[in-house]
Parts: sequence; structure tokens; C-alpha cells
Amino acid sequence: MEANVSRQHAETSAERGRKKRRGKQPLILHLMVLPAAVLVFIFSYIPMSGIIMAFQDYKPALGFAESPWVGLKHFAYMWQNDYFLKITGNTLFFACTKIIMNLIVPFVFALLLNEVRIMALKRSIQTLVYLPHFLSWVTLSGILIDMLAQTGLINQFLVFLFGIKPIFFLGDGGWFRFTIIFSDVWKEFGFNTIIFLAALSGINPALYEAAEVDGATRWKQTIHLTIPSLLPITIVIATLALGNVLNANFDQIFNLYSPLIYQQGDIIDTFVYREGLLSGQFSFATAVNLFKSFISLILIAVSYRLAYRFAGYRIF
Repeated sequence: MEANVSRQHAETSAERGRKKRRGKQPLILHLMVLPAAVLVFIFSYIPMSGIIMAFQDYKPALGFAESPWVGLKHFAYMWQNDYFLKITGNTLFFACTKIIMNLIVPFVFALLLNEVRIMALKRSIQTLVYLPHFLSWVTLSGILIDMLAQTGLINQFLVFLFGIKPIFFLGDGGWFRFTIIFSDVWKEFGFNTIIFLAALSGINPALYEAAEVDGATRWKQTIHLTIPSLLPITIVIATLALGNVLNANFDQIFNLYSPLIYQQGDIIDTFVYREGLLSGQFSFATAVNLFKSFISLILIAVSYRLAYRFAGYRIF
């Protein structure tokens, strides 16, 4: 009986020790995150006090305290502005198309790359295709502007090979949209492929062995085994991307667009930049950006909820 009591006491002490260690671990992790949290608070949350400009006719000379309050005047004007509706449509078009293409292209490329059996070749291809991800849009835009100019390399090649007239890639609205989407996919698809390759490496090889024993060809293995195994991570990526529906990549558009294609290429972020910093319409620009941030917050919350519901993915 004494042995049983001693054993129970030892088990109770061990359980207390485990609970004590579990209690200390979150504190240590929180302390590790603390410097980053402080920086985010200083540079992201403190400047948010500027959103009150959206409800004022803000004048820099008067400051926040003395600038007159106008309520929802700028928001009402925003919805009455036909050009705002136009740029919202442009933003949705660019963002949604990029999200779809940056899912399809890496997905297909990962399936193809997974079939390469020569590891040196596979790694070389993977390195080459994700290298553009690490280049800034400032650098890439300079390269694209030179290559896509009417006397640039691409047009010279098209004229020589097909005998067609030079294409105004960055000055024609339709071609500009194509250029923006194509260049974004080219820059990002290699890096996004890594996610799918990681998911492919997690598939149990025994499943492929069993499929081969059952006589399944490589194509049938891909259709009935590989693709279904990739669907959960695909759902997670797609749902989390919903939070970026109103983010069409300011850096890319800003470095490539011009007044010639404002109607087809202008987005919310570039419009806010011009209205706020170039035209001095601080209150109106703040109202537009506040509206965008509010919608983005809702979309992010919805996307996390959908990711948890359909793929079991959660952060909090």
C-alpha cells in the first residue's frame, strides 16, 4: 500500500512539474515576441491616430486639433466619384486574376517538377524559377521598361520573327493589364511552387507503391493520389489570399504605369498616393484608404474562418 501511495505521489509531482514547465513556456515565447510587438506598436498603431483626418477638412497649418470636422463628407464623395468606382474595379481585376494565376501556375509547375527524377536538374530548375522573387519591383520594372519599349528586345524579336508592328505594352490599356499579370506570375510562381513541393514531399510513399501494385499508371497516380493530396494546402492558400483582394501590388503598378493608362491600370493604392501626397487632398485620401483597410480586415477574418472550416487550418 505504501508503494502505491509513493507511486501516486511521484506521478502527482511529475504532473505538477509538467504543468509548471508548460506555464513557463508561453511566457518565454511572449518575451521573444515582445521586441517585434513593440516595433509594430510604434510604427503601425501609433500612426493610426492619423485616421481622424478622414473625418476632417484637414489643413497641415491647423493640425488635428483645429481642423474642422466634416463627419462622413469624404466617404459620401468617394461613393459619388465615378473614378473611384473605376479604380476599385481595376483593383479587384488585378488582385483576383493574380490570386487565381498564382494558384494555378505553381500548382501545375510543382506537379511537372515532381516528375523530374534527376535531382541536380530538378534543383537547378527550382533555383532558376524562384530567383526573380528576391528581386525588387524597382529593379524588375527598369528591366521590363527597357525590354518592352517599342524599340526594346521583345518588340525587335516580334518584328523580326512575325513581321508585326511594335506593341505598346506599357502604353496600351489592354496590353498593360496583360503585362502586369504576366510579370507578377513570372516573378512569384517559382517561390509559390515551394509550398506545393513541400506538400508533395509529405505524401506517404507507400501510397504510390500500393498504387503501382494495383497497376495504376503515373498519370492515374497523379489524378487520384497526388492532386487530392494537394487540395487541402490549395484551399488554405486560396482562402488566405482573400485578404489581399484589395491589394493589387502598389510597387509593381507604381513603377510601371503612366497617365496614358490610368483608366485601365490605376488602382486604389496609386490613387491614394496621388491624391494624398501629390494633390494635397489628405482627408479624401485618408478616407479612401480607411475604407480599403476596413474591407481588408473583414476579408482577412472571413478567410481565416474559411481556412479553418474547410482545411482545418488556424493561427489563433
